[in-house]
Amino acid sequence: MAMAAQALHQQCLCFSSNPITTSTTRPWLPARTTTLTFFQVHKKFAHHISLIPCSSSSTSQSPEANTETAESCVNLGLQLFSKGRVKDALVQFETALNLDPNPIEAQAALYNKACCHAYRGEGRKAADCLRTCLREYNLKFGTILNDPDLASFRALPEYKELQEEARIGGEDIGYSFRRDLKLISEVQAPFRGVRRFFYVAFSAAAGISTFFTVPRLFRAFAGGDGAPDLLETAGNVAINVGGFTVLVALFLWENKKEEEQLAQISRNESLSRLPLRLSTNRVVELVQLRDTVRPVILAGKKETVSSSMQQAARFRTDLLSRGVLLVPVIWGEVRAPQTEKKGFGTPSKAAAALPSIGEDFEKRTQSITAKSKLKAEIRFKAEIVSPEEWESWIRDQQKSEGVTPGEDVYIILRLDGRVRRSGKGMPDWQQILQELPPVEALLSKLER
Repeated sequence: MAMAAQALHQQCLCFSSNPITTSTTRPWLPARTTTLTFFQVHKKFAHHISLIPCSSSSTSQSPEANTETAESCVNLGLQLFSKGRVKDALVQFETALNLDPNPIEAQAALYNKACCHAYRGEGRKAADCLRTCLREYNLKFGTILNDPDLASFRALPEYKELQEEARIGGEDIGYSFRRDLKLISEVQAPFRGVRRFFYVAFSAAAGISTFFTVPRLFRAFAGGDGAPDLLETAGNVAINVGGFTVLVALFLWENKKEEEQLAQISRNESLSRLPLRLSTNRVVELVQLRDTVRPVILAGKKETVSSSMQQAARFRTDLLSRGVLLVPVIWGEVRAPQTEKKGFGTPSKAAAALPSIGEDFEKRTQSITAKSKLKAEIRFKAEIVSPEEWESWIRDQQKSEGVTPGEDVYIILRLDGRVRRSGKGMPDWQQILQELPPVEALLSKLER
């Protein structure tokens, strides 16, 4: 299963291009090796590399031969799961937790246990394991967002609860997740912090002024020699109280807008992880198509979506020049998996995603050959993978826009992956042609 990068920094690690370990090292979770960050993820699959503790000097031991350590139990559990023995794998992960594991081993056992529960449809148990990983073992929430083995869990209400806890940072769950969200929010609204500072400063000044003018108002009411003017004093108090009230209201409004923005950024992050199958049968995440296409999601009844796609076919050439990629989502449609599951991790046909914010800038650069190959595979239409996860995201988006969940809707994405526009029913393709500039146009470059 996917291991968070921050959990691995406690050991000295080295990478080998050969998945078979030498006689002086032991593989650590060889089936899954992942470097995860926010927004994108760079995956390394087991058949390409293996992750080896450089400090280990003990001889290699087969997990089947020795299940007396937490590490060997986790490795054995991974092997059992890869063979479809999920129940037996779950037993191994539970055993690992009872063998006095170190923090890295405990995080691995809990996280893999959560994936087992997700595979069995046990959302509450999966959420409890992940919550413990987030709270006690510094698991990155981006790991949960990215892992394809948790796709079914991400479509459950328990995931929405966990994501909301991470977004608000409650009980230290997902603190790094909220921090990353706030960083992106500050980029999108750079002067919000300045405005809030002035709101606090001016409201404090108004409050202090009110503190001193209220006694003067009482003296003015009492009258007598030396009493201040009643109308003037009452006017000053009214100005101070009114200013204080307005400034506090503006401060609270800014906080509300920030929370709404954080929720939207969180939905955009979930959107970027949704998987698609291209015409060549390659599975990619939406984030991998960033800067290349403008996905147009058509969600609704089969007849409605099919009719809209037939209309779009009439403008195929013009829509392709604008980078439009049709993504049909049929409500309630269940698809049989077309790719055989081989343990934890994405299928070998999945394209590698881009590294994300927080990594070296050089690592974010894709090779020209790989990007050109991906462009060549993109056609006019793509098929969704994990329909439950897609439907769950669309229904959340409908709620945020005040649309009744389950209605026919369309969602147009920008080249950078964010939502450009959405609406009820199906789109007017002629209007879209007028609205969207060609991919190579200057206006399109501003979207990247």
